Amino acid sequence: MALPLLMLLILSTLALHPHYSSAADSLSGNQSLSGDQKLTSEGGKFVFGFFPLGNSPKRYYIGIWYNTDMVSKLTPVWVGNRDTPVLDLSSTVLKLSKDGNLVLLNQSKSLIWSTETNITANSTMAVLLDSGNLVLQDGSDTSRILWQSIDHPTDTWLPGGKLGLNKLTGENQHLTAWKSLEDPAHGLFYLEIDPSGSSQYFILWNGTKNYWSSGYWNGKIFSGVPEMTSNYIYNFQYVSNASANYFTYTVNKDDVISRYIAPQYFMHIC
Repeated sequence: MALPLLMLLILSTLALHPHYSSAADSLSGNQSLSGDQKLTSEGGKFVFGFFPLGNSPKRYYIGIWYNTDMVSKLTPVWVGNRDTPVLDLSSTVLKLSKDGNLVLLNQSKSLIWSTETNITANSTMAVLLDSGNLVLQDGSDTSRILWQSIDHPTDTWLPGGKLGLNKLTGENQHLTAWKSLEDPAHGLFYLEIDPSGSSQYFILWNGTKNYWSSGYWNGKIFSGVPEMTSNYIYNFQYVSNASANYFTYTVNKDDVISRYIAPQYFMHIC
C-alpha cells in the first residue's frame, strides 16, 4: 500500500509579533468593505479583506491572513470565494445583507459569495477575532454566534477549530487543498473524518478514492501515525458524542503561530 511521505497536515510554528493597528475589527449596519479596506483583529494578529493572486489578470479573493512580520509573504488561512474570484476589485463590495448574512457582490450586484445561514436576529455584525476566526454575531446579543469561518475551513486548520462530523446534520467539516499555489479553488485532496462514525481520518483523492487512513484514535495518537507524539505546547483532543465526532487542538502559548494545512499534492512510495 502506498504510504505518504508528506502528511496532509503540516504544522507551522513561529513566534508571533503582530502589527498593531487602529483599524476596525468589526462590520455592522450599513458599513461595507471594498478595495483595500480591511478589518484587523483587536490584538492585530489577523486581517480580513481582499487579496490578489495570479497575473494577467489578477484575481481577487475575500479572506483572512496573518498580520505579523514573522510571516513575510501574505498567507491566507481562510478564503470565502475560493472558487469564484473577482476581476474588478473597484466595483466589488462585501456587506451585511438585509437578511443579516455577509454577502460579496460584483459590479452588477450579483451574488458571488455569502455566509448562507438561517438568521432570526433583527441585526447582525461581523467581527474578526485574534484567533483568526471571523464570526457573525447577533447585534443585540454578541454572545450569540450565528456563523463562524472556523466552522467552514478551507485548506487550513487553526487552533480551536474542529475537523469532524456533525451527526445531526450530516455535515463533514474537512480540509480541501488548494488547486495550486496561485489558485485557492478546490483541489484534488481532501482530509475528512470517517463518515461512518469511527475515529479515523481519510485522505481522499478527487473526493472519492481513499488515498490514506490515519488509523483509529487510541486516546493519545492515531494508530496509523506512530510518529505522532505529544508536545507540551499543544493539546489535542478527540470528542465523540451523540451529536458529533471531531478532532480539535489548542496551543498553550499565545505568542506562537500554529496551523495545519492541506498541500496540493503528495509524494508516495509504492
